[in-house]
Amino acid sequence: MNRRRPMRPDLIGRTRRGKKAHWQAWFWILAACFSARSARAQDDVAEKVKQLTEAMSRVQAQLNESQKQLEELRQQLAALQGASAPAGEQNGASDAAKLAAQVEDLRERQALQETQIAVQEQAKVESESKYPVKLSGLVLMTGFANTGNVDMAATPTIAIPGSGSSGISLRQTVLGFDARGPHVLGARSHGDLRVDFDGSLEPTVSYNGGYGAGLLRLRTAHAVLDWTRTEAFFELDRPLISPNAPSSLTAVAEPALAWSGDLWNWSPQVGVTQDFRLGGAPLLRAQAALIDVADAPYTSMLVAANATAGAAPSTGEASRWPGVESRLAVLGSQADDSTQIGVGGFFAPHHSAIGTRFDSWAGTVDYRFRLPAGMQVSGSFYRGQALGGLGGGAYKDYVYRVDPDGIGEAGTGYYYRTLDDLGGWTQWKQRISERLEFNEALGIDNVPARDLIHYAGAATAVYQNLARNRTVTGNVIYSPSSYFLFSLEYRRIESSFVNGPTAASDVIGVAAGYKF
Repeated sequence: MNRRRPMRPDLIGRTRRGKKAHWQAWFWILAACFSARSARAQDDVAEKVKQLTEAMSRVQAQLNESQKQLEELRQQLAALQGASAPAGEQNGASDAAKLAAQVEDLRERQALQETQIAVQEQAKVESESKYPVKLSGLVLMTGFANTGNVDMAATPTIAIPGSGSSGISLRQTVLGFDARGPHVLGARSHGDLRVDFDGSLEPTVSYNGGYGAGLLRLRTAHAVLDWTRTEAFFELDRPLISPNAPSSLTAVAEPALAWSGDLWNWSPQVGVTQDFRLGGAPLLRAQAALIDVADAPYTSMLVAANATAGAAPSTGEASRWPGVESRLAVLGSQADDSTQIGVGGFFAPHHSAIGTRFDSWAGTVDYRFRLPAGMQVSGSFYRGQALGGLGGGAYKDYVYRVDPDGIGEAGTGYYYRTLDDLGGWTQWKQRISERLEFNEALGIDNVPARDLIHYAGAATAVYQNLARNRTVTGNVIYSPSSYFLFSLEYRRIESSFVNGPTAASDVIGVAAGYKF
């Protein structure tokens, strides 16, 4: 068994003294390191102080130089104002006169601006709700020359056999206002309204549902609640399924391709728009609305002829059900909101003046693409039935004839046929600059002749007999400033009738407008 031997007292003392010497050595090493570091820190501080002192000296020198230059300028100014030499007096007087003229010019401008502000304050439009209202408009003069006969001389849409016409009109002048309202349920509220002077006392030629009293005609109106990606509205405007319109300054009362493939008629609508973003992909827009579709011109004449008393309801109103429409579109990026492609659908029931029921429906495709070099292509296509109330169907929804035996279909005493319809349009735009653009477009609306051949009327019944309408157009629009617009336009209208030759007319139009 091993036993631990006790340590001798003299060895214990030596061990303690060795440890003490060891710690003293480490202490002096650390003290030396600290002293060296402190010395280096003091040297760094001294160097920085030296650099700051030199920088302050340079700044002071620059200040002194600037002060010297200012003093020299003061002396030169004093010399100009009070020099006794003749040349100095002339130069000083000339400079003083220039300065005085500049001051006087500034005073005149300030006075003019104050006067304009005062006038604007006195003439400011104030709404009942106290929210901002802005007036706007387009004073538009159009001149026209038609080589052949047309339905409306100043705003032609179909060609009719006969001689031409020419003239000048200001009836396409547009007036309107834009208004902003309060925030409602977290949404911005705003609205607008536009009128022109292309109305008529005859309901058979009022193409937007009879919203006219004499010359004054309601064109469009909007009331909107606008959230970030949702919009609720009621409006009088183009149908949702046909959002694009050809560009023209000579055809403002009716689009240049109206009744030639452009479903345009302004109709009352109430609906909602919802935008979606799918990750980093383009926006997806979904729209749906109820719509009250007006009768086509030919249908309106039938309604008026069969009315017993007062103003007869339209065929859509007589059905007691509104029409419905929807559209789904893929949009471009927010930086390129001009690019989009959409598909749409429309359905509306009708009860005709001769006691029959029929339905209007349509499937549509619309597009608008931005191209390089400031170019753009846009348009739409449709396939449907009874689209006269939306500017298609060759001016009619259906045709009919009297049964000599008084029986007809379902005992109505008439034979009738609801008309199929196929059409569309496209436009190519070249924007040369912010002031100058060129537009070329073509459109066609077609009702199958086989649907009309058994219902043809007299040669003078142009709406009843019209089977196909084609229009080709081109224009240049120039805006020398933000307020003035000028345009020259050419159109070729060809209208084919089921019981007669095709009629054609070349339409040359000029326009000059002032925006305010």
